[in-house]
Formats: sequence, structure tokens, C-alpha cells
Amino acid sequence: MLRVAVPNKGTLAEKAAQMLREAGYRQRTDPKDLVCRDDTNDIEFFYLRPKDIATYVGSGDLDVGITGRDLLVDSGAPATEVVDLAFGQATFRFAARPEDIASVQDLDGRRVATAYPGLVERHLAELGVKADVIRLDGAVENAIRLGLADVVADVVETGATLRQAGLVVFGEPLLRSSAVLVCRAAAPPHPQCELLLRRLHSVLVARRYVMLTYDVPVDLLARASSLTPGIESPTVSRLHREGWVAVQAMVLRDDVHRIMDELYQVGARAILVTSIQACRL
Repeated sequence: MLRVAVPNKGTLAEKAAQMLREAGYRQRTDPKDLVCRDDTNDIEFFYLRPKDIATYVGSGDLDVGITGRDLLVDSGAPATEVVDLAFGQATFRFAARPEDIASVQDLDGRRVATAYPGLVERHLAELGVKADVIRLDGAVENAIRLGLADVVADVVETGATLRQAGLVVFGEPLLRSSAVLVCRAAAPPHPQCELLLRRLHSVLVARRYVMLTYDVPVDLLARASSLTPGIESPTVSRLHREGWVAVQAMVLRDDVHRIMDELYQVGARAILVTSIQACRL
């Protein structure tokens, strides 16, 4: 039985559970449950603190897990990223008062407050910068005002919270994070892991693509199909109407409205879009 670690609470947990359901796996119905067995698929899910998942997987006590790339790096556990699951995106940046620090090189000898000391220490080591990293749990924006630190390193989305504290970001991002599937480093893959990966990949594809169908005159087929090449090639079927064909192809969801406009200009009609629930490519 494949043993999978899943976040137990928060947005990461909700999106992970949703993705696993879309992949055909049973998930807990009570948020207080810590274990959920899916006997049909011979898999068992353990609901853990997101910060602990990489540690459990790295130790070999669990086979694979879903956590944030930031938490994986911060843990220092012997676990490795297998696939990016494309949700839970976050960017980590340094921030300070603009009059105090302007570049990463100014961090030498300074105090950096963060809830992710492992991540920050690794980044500073890569840059060859020596600073005193102070670990805090939770919000770090007030650490500079209270005199505990000179710099903070934290998740930055809009930057509004940092600006309210009189801080500005500087330097390149320490890390661009998202939810990832992790496994134990340098360990042979579990025999059932391939199936899990295939199912998760099918969800990722289904979320990125839609199915586009349309009718087009045969003499315009080449121009129309160049707009919708599909994954391998479009499916073309003859219509009862003489000189017309029906075309079906997968296109990127983000591009679908532009492609529909261009198809209409070419001469295609009856252009329809449908969502993809699951696939195997």
C-alpha cells in the first residue's frame, strides 16, 4: 500500500484534497480525521502539518507527500521534488527600511528575521553572505520596528503588508514556491508511485487544456488546423454537409478565446468549448 502525506489544514490542504479527488482518490470527509484509507486504489493518506511532511518522507516513514517547495527547502530533509503541482504559488523576498539596506550584499553582519530559517540560511550561503538568521513563528513584519532584526525574509504577494510596516523588498526572490510532490532522496520509487504520478499529471493537463470543436469548410481546414494543432494532431470528421468537416482538438485554456476569435475570422463556425475532466496522454 502506498503511504502518502497530505497537508492537514489551510489552503494548501484544501487544494491538495481537491486535486486528489479529481485524480480519483478517496479523501477524508471529517477534517479531524488524521488517516484515510482508499482500499480501492490501495493507498493510505496521512494528514500532517505541512512543515513536517518533508521530514516524514525523507525519513522513509511515508512514501511520498504533498507540501510546499519552501517547506521542503526549509526542512533540510533528505527528500526531493518529483513534480510541481501548480497551486499554492508564493514568492519569498527580503525586505527592510529603504534607508537601511539597498542590496543583498548589505546583509553582511546584519540580523534577518524569518519563519523559514533553513531556506534563508541556504540562500545566504549560496550568495556567500554571512548574516545572523533569527527564527520567528508567524508574522515577521514588526521585527524591525521592535529592534529584533535589520531585515525580514517572508512571503510576498502584493507587498501591501510590508509597505504598511514601512518596508520595501530588495534583491532577487529567494525562492518561487508552489505545491510539489516529494519523495525520499536516493531511494527506489515505490511501485505504485508511477500510477499516482500519472493520475496527477492527468489532472494538471485537464486543468490547463480544454476541448475545442468547430466546423469549417474543407478548403479552409489547413489554415484552421494550424491554429489548433492539438497535442498530437486534430481529429477531423466529415460532415453530412458537402465540403465541410468537424474538427476537434485540445487547446490551452488561457488561449481559448483568442483562438476562437481567429477561427471565426478564418471561416470556422459552431465553435464550442468543453472542459476536460480527466485524460491519459
